[in-house]
Amino acid sequence: MTDYQQAQAKIMEAIRPRSFPLAVSFLAEGESFPEKTRRPGTHLHKRVAICQAITMARLYGWTVGVTRDDVVCVPAMIAWGWSGAQDGASELQGLFATVGFAEDEGTAADQVASMGLPQAGEVEGILLSPLAKARKEPQCVVIYCNPAQAMRLVQALTWRTGGVVQGAFGGKVECVQTLYAAHRHDEPRVSIPGMGDRIFSMTQDDELVVALPVRLLADLVQGLDEAGRRIGARYPVTFYQNFQPVYPEHYQEVAKRLGLFD
Repeated sequence: MTDYQQAQAKIMEAIRPRSFPLAVSFLAEGESFPEKTRRPGTHLHKRVAICQAITMARLYGWTVGVTRDDVVCVPAMIAWGWSGAQDGASELQGLFATVGFAEDEGTAADQVASMGLPQAGEVEGILLSPLAKARKEPQCVVIYCNPAQAMRLVQALTWRTGGVVQGAFGGKVECVQTLYAAHRHDEPRVSIPGMGDRIFSMTQDDELVVALPVRLLADLVQGLDEAGRRIGARYPVTFYQNFQPVYPEHYQEVAKRLGLFD
């Protein structure tokens, strides 16, 4: 297994994120969570939103596992195929139209079709932990960051592979984009946390998400060292200071009277 402790240390050093990068694993039917996994339904005796489980893992440093039995978020349960509905896409589009996220059912259908949802039964559980504490091989690595930190991650991810990093931005049920899209597309993805992330999981206004399939983790680590190295590219971004500022007129008058710059 990859040295996830070393990889996390490099990410933390290079971009100084507010929270831990996450290892994300998807469990199929019959798979069990590793020992010492915290299940909200068992350990907290309540259901939570998936985005809350993400916050517990990335800020508390917990290993958290969720299935349909741990989750209270109705849109997420439908999106992940955990609702028992025969046609989850139709249920979700009806909900979007009902609450006003779409002008009509046709628009809602287009929105849902663009989300790239897991197939029913594909994902039975989600395991989240800080990358350094990964207890099984993850499918994805998820990093919450600000836009400047995301810039460095994108530079690092494209240093070897070329191209650009893609994303899909719907503004709702973004746990699918945050956790699953990089696995589905097998490429890095950028996502913007949605409404629920901000209401229930306290995701901050300046945070967005860069996710990558775990196969690219070594490329990311190397890219953080190499991308832009010859011009000193890093985070925090270094401000250019080799200039002489011009002060307001009143300051200049005082300077002239005192002969400060004669």
